[in-house]
Amino acid sequence: MTTAGGQSGPRGRSAVAVVPPTSLDADALIERKDGRTISVCLPARNEEATVGPIVETIAREFLGGLVDELLVLDDGSTDRTAEIAAATGATVVEVGSILPLESPGKGKGNVLWRSLAASHGDLIVWCDTDLRSFTPLYITRLVAPLLEDPTVQMVKGFYVRPVDQAGQGGGRTTELVARPLLSMFFPPLATILQPLGGEAAATRDLLEQLPFVESYGVESALLIDTLALVGTEAMVQVDLGERQHRHRDLVTLSEQASEILTVVLERAGMTLPDPLPPLLTRTGVERPIQVAERAPMAQVQRQIER
Repeated sequence: MTTAGGQSGPRGRSAVAVVPPTSLDADALIERKDGRTISVCLPARNEEATVGPIVETIAREFLGGLVDELLVLDDGSTDRTAEIAAATGATVVEVGSILPLESPGKGKGNVLWRSLAASHGDLIVWCDTDLRSFTPLYITRLVAPLLEDPTVQMVKGFYVRPVDQAGQGGGRTTELVARPLLSMFFPPLATILQPLGGEAAATRDLLEQLPFVESYGVESALLIDTLALVGTEAMVQVDLGERQHRHRDLVTLSEQASEILTVVLERAGMTLPDPLPPLLTRTGVERPIQVAERAPMAQVQRQIER
């Protein structure tokens, strides 16, 4: 597989390589599985408007072939998310039913962490379920580097994020918070075009060795911990085309930014207040900063087996 590996990153450190999007179709990629299995895990909470087409596409194009398992992790939806996901081809798993003896937890990172226990694949693919731009290329382009190059353990997707009809664009938290922090403390990761993107794939062996931050900081934490564990040589990024999804308001983005800031500073060795003070909104409302972590799944499984 041809990569942009070896390129020099900031301050002489290796950048995360961009690999060309695969030209192989699903049948050709199946031949490269070499006995490995693939689980697609879709975190979802109240996504009835978008989850159906995503699940239907994956089930129709890949399930039973390239993809061995298609799970929707329903995080307490109060709409028809679970019903629609099941009707269009996914196995729906209620997040609260996974590892019931563990504390409930909350947030996207908690769902991703539990997806490891709910799924069985050697390779894990995650995609957000608020996407309006999903195509089969998301799956083939994410899994191809893992199937073609045994040294690759994590693949991050990147994309163009167009302005929506309301004039809202994506990537505000990335460019105003995440990238400056990563550039300062973990410069190789600043070369990742979409560090906060939800579209990624990785080996189970890697993911089960990593702790999972429960909240919005999960993507940043996974990147930093992967960098520490296996280095940029095992990480690549690939173009998924275009990404259209629901944009969040500034209040929500402020909470997201606070949690990302905390996660990165903690992993950079900074001493932070204990307990963490809440985020004060402009109206004086206090919102707690959620940065609880789940232990690596391999450690949890060992404890269960004792």
